[in-house]
Amino acid sequence: MTQDFFPADTVFSVSQITDLIKGILENSFRSVKIEGEISNWRPSAAGHIYFTLKDNNAQIKAVIFRNAAYKLAFKPKDGDKVRCTGSLSVYAPQGNYQIIINTMELAGTGNILQMLEERKKKLAAEGLFDSEKKKALPLYPKTIGVVTSPTGAAIRDILNVSKRRNPNINITVLPAIVQGEEAAQTIVKMIEIANFYKLCDVLIVGRGGGSLEDLLPFSEESVVRAIAASKIPTISAVGHEIDWALCDYAADKRAPTPSAAAEMAVPILSDIQQNITFYKNDLYNSIKQKIEKTRLMIKSFNPQNFEVQFRNIQQPLLNRYAYAKENLVKNMQDKIKDLRTRILNNKTILENASPDTILQRGYSMVTDEEGKIIRNADQVSSGSKIIVKPARGSLKAIVE
Repeated sequence: MTQDFFPADTVFSVSQITDLIKGILENSFRSVKIEGEISNWRPSAAGHIYFTLKDNNAQIKAVIFRNAAYKLAFKPKDGDKVRCTGSLSVYAPQGNYQIIINTMELAGTGNILQMLEERKKKLAAEGLFDSEKKKALPLYPKTIGVVTSPTGAAIRDILNVSKRRNPNINITVLPAIVQGEEAAQTIVKMIEIANFYKLCDVLIVGRGGGSLEDLLPFSEESVVRAIAASKIPTISAVGHEIDWALCDYAADKRAPTPSAAAEMAVPILSDIQQNITFYKNDLYNSIKQKIEKTRLMIKSFNPQNFEVQFRNIQQPLLNRYAYAKENLVKNMQDKIKDLRTRILNNKTILENASPDTILQRGYSMVTDEEGKIIRNADQVSSGSKIIVKPARGSLKAIVE
């Protein structure tokens, strides 16, 4: 149907033009098959399921009502590539068109999830997710850095939780684009700035919930590497509890929500005050006990009994000194006596072995004219002159 069916000056109300579009679409597409990738899968409490079907160039809202949802043969999730049969419908209050799905079957693995899985394996193989590289969060940080959108719900949640837990903590917001093609670049830049200027003690990187596509910047390789290289301890807080991104694996801690990240990073002020009070009292009591003990010790050393106390300490030392001196003198005397006895014995031995002593006993020493001692009769011949030396004097003789 074209404008030719209506006069050129016809003016439609919004409801009228919407009803016309609704009629054309719903009558023309009563039964269609659409193949695409599931995104932003949201079951409702009533049993209906709302999500988006997408490909590389376009997307369409989709709904599966409760009766049809019960008949699904599998449990769909974000990233699944599916083939759906249903009819197009227009939701007039919002002016949106959607497909009401009657049946749905798997058509293969979604391109996004496959890409993320391959990227995850690659980065894990490089060691970016190793647990031994994780840094501990500081117990008492002064400043919390937050890389996120300055106007999003995430920063409001973090500020509210931080103010409630500890209003003395400083929050430094590093504004970043968190969705779209430029998001990864700005996130990396803010992480690098925080580290270069040492702007904080803990760095929260994240955003509020969204579709799988909305969260893709936090799975970009550049963002994951920047978080892994951060010298500042990091907390990844991307989306809601069921959401995930590759930066969750690289960060030192992963929080299910931005609010939970604030609870991890910000200590409760009242707890800190209680700890300080406890340690102050403990220190005070310890010092008080030591002072009392010292006072009692000093009190016992008054002028009246100071000499007695001193004598009690000195006397055992004097006794030890006297005993040691006595033992030392006795040992030296015994040593001298022993040495004297040994000297006298050696003297006697030497005197008994002296030639003079032997000659005094009646022995004589016989030599030839040259003074050579004759020990054997074979050393001289008949007519030889010899000299005989008794204890006193000497005798000359001729051998016959």
